[in-house]
Amino acid sequence: MAANLSSAFTKSYNSFSGVDIRAVFGEKVIGTLQGISWSITREKAPIYTMGSEDPRAFARGKRGIAGSMVFITFDRAAITGEFFNAVFWADKDSLKPEGDLLVTAGDSPRSAASVASEQENSFGNITDPRDDQVAATPWYPDQIPPFDITLSAANEYGAAMQMRIYGVEFLNVGSGSSIDDLVLEEQCTYIARSIQPWTSHNYADPRNAGASSRAS
Repeated sequence: MAANLSSAFTKSYNSFSGVDIRAVFGEKVIGTLQGISWSITREKAPIYTMGSEDPRAFARGKRGIAGSMVFITFDRAAITGEFFNAVFWADKDSLKPEGDLLVTAGDSPRSAASVASEQENSFGNITDPRDDQVAATPWYPDQIPPFDITLSAANEYGAAMQMRIYGVEFLNVGSGSSIDDLVLEEQCTYIARSIQPWTSHNYADPRNAGASSRAS
C-alpha cells in the first residue's frame, strides 16, 4: 500500500528550474542566455451608454507579445556573435561602424566597395530596386532577421516540457561594465508574433527500459 501511494505521488508532480531548460534560437543551441521573460498584452476598453454607470460591454483590440532577455558576455558580443551566420539585405551605402560592409557571396565575405565596383550601378540608372541591396551579416541586433525560440526543459525524473516563441525580433539592446562587475551582461527587449505555451511531454520510466528491451 505504501509503495503504491509513493508511486502515485512521484508521478503526479514535476517541477523544473533554470538549469533544466535549454534554449534553441532557430536551429542553434544558445549557451549564453541567462534569462528570458515574455508577456502578452491586449487592448480592451469598456463601452458605456447613457443610463448606466456600469460598462455594457468590452471592446477588444490589438494584441502584443514582447519580452526581454539577458545574455552573458564572454569573449565576443553575446547577441550578434551568436548570429554570425545570419544574413539580411542592406543598402550599399550602409556601413558598419568600422567603415566596411561585409557581404556574403557564397562562402567568402567581400567588402561593399568591391561589390559596388562589380555592379557599376548608380542611383540614377537602377532598373531593379534589388540592385541597390547587398546580402550582409548583421552588425546591430535589430538587423537580425526574425527567428523562432524553442525552450525545452527536462529534469532527472524523466519529465519534460516545451514551449515556443515565434517570429522574434530584437528591439533594444544595452550593456555596460563596472569595476564591481564580476561578469559582463547584455540585456535586450524583443517582440514576437505568437507563443505556444508550455506543453508537457511524458517519457517512459528508465527503470522499465531494460525490461522492455528484454521483452522485445
